[in-house]
Amino acid sequence: MELNYKLHRVRELADNDEDFIKALAETFLEEVPVDAERLKVAVAEEDYHNAYQAAHKMKPTVDLFELGVLDTLIEVQDWGKFEKRDMDISKELEIVLTAVEKASAEIKSDFKL
Repeated sequence: MELNYKLHRVRELADNDEDFIKALAETFLEEVPVDAERLKVAVAEEDYHNAYQAAHKMKPTVDLFELGVLDTLIEVQDWGKFEKRDMDISKELEIVLTAVEKASAEIKSDFKL
């Protein structure tokens, strides 16, 4: 448990209310993988605006669950925000997508969702 994510800040936010912690985990699973897929497509299509929006939306949850890729996600976000056409962001994107995938699988397992 908690290899690819951390619950320390989640527990603090939820004041150790296990039902609320589970609700936050469910919200993570409902939103973050969808946003990650949107981000993946946006980067592939060089849709800077949607890449920025998807990454920006993911930041608070990625930070709250401490996936360890916040700085990398911010790099991807800034690639979209500043339309860095001369920059290849694929390596950073893959780091974020892998972290989301691993955390999602682990959260599903840990919370039996």
